[in-house]
Amino acid sequence: MSGTVSSVTTRPYGVKLVCRTWEQPRSSYYVSKRGAELPVRLAPASKRGPKTVLSDTELLELIRADLKASPFQGEGHRKVWARLRVRDGVKVGRRRVLRLMREHNLLSPYRGRRGTPRLHEGKIITPAPNLMWGTDGAKVFTVEEGWGWLFVAVEHWNAECMGWHVCKLGTRFAALEPISQGLMTTAGSVAADTGRGLSLRMDHGTQYLSDHFQNQLKYWGISPSFAFIEQPQTNGVAERFNRTLKEQVIYGRVFQNLEEVRTAVRRFVKTYNREWPVEKNGFLSPWQARAQWLVQASIARAA
Repeated sequence: MSGTVSSVTTRPYGVKLVCRTWEQPRSSYYVSKRGAELPVRLAPASKRGPKTVLSDTELLELIRADLKASPFQGEGHRKVWARLRVRDGVKVGRRRVLRLMREHNLLSPYRGRRGTPRLHEGKIITPAPNLMWGTDGAKVFTVEEGWGWLFVAVEHWNAECMGWHVCKLGTRFAALEPISQGLMTTAGSVAADTGRGLSLRMDHGTQYLSDHFQNQLKYWGISPSFAFIEQPQTNGVAERFNRTLKEQVIYGRVFQNLEEVRTAVRRFVKTYNREWPVEKNGFLSPWQARAQWLVQASIARAA
């Protein structure tokens, strides 16, 4: 086009005029012209700038070795980068260390705690009643009184709710209330050694770790049995009961005060013990399973 002669001026347009009219840089014109004459050679895509001494694979090995040798836990990429740079003399960018640690799940949220994991090889379902109970607490919100607490005690054998307590403050005294209710139901007393032979499964909440709570269990003759830390499935009976209670009573409902919560929980617990089918009971309710067991026990004693 730049060599075409104008029919009006009888002069060639010129590269400068053509590129200015089309708003294109002249460098693009010359590149395209040269490209038509020479074969195009595309260089492989690579990082710009000077080449690093260490490859990603070599640097990753150094990062793994540093994390393994460190006496601390939960360290992020900054400390790893600092030790490599200052202590070991490895000149590497911090962002590169971050990228490699992120790509290989080496950042602190992905690294588990050190030590041997405790396997769930035991059983929490007992062959007979009054061998192990589970207890747990949950919070419930009300319009007038704000947050309140709900504590329960559940029989591991037939998933029966042995006691419950709704209160404003989730203290160690409130956490003991469902246990005392269960003892009154099974033994008719809360005297010393009333719960001899019974274990109580609980988590590591402050209420359960308190001296008052542990001393009261010792007075009753109940053996404490703590769940594994951050593994609620080891307290699964009480946790599952709380989930059922929340799904049936708490979720989707607005309570004005704690008295409304008590009324709803009282009604649910009575209906649950009488009618809720439990698979491990052969789809009998907790009370039906207990009644059947009592009949079989009386027959066995008579024989």
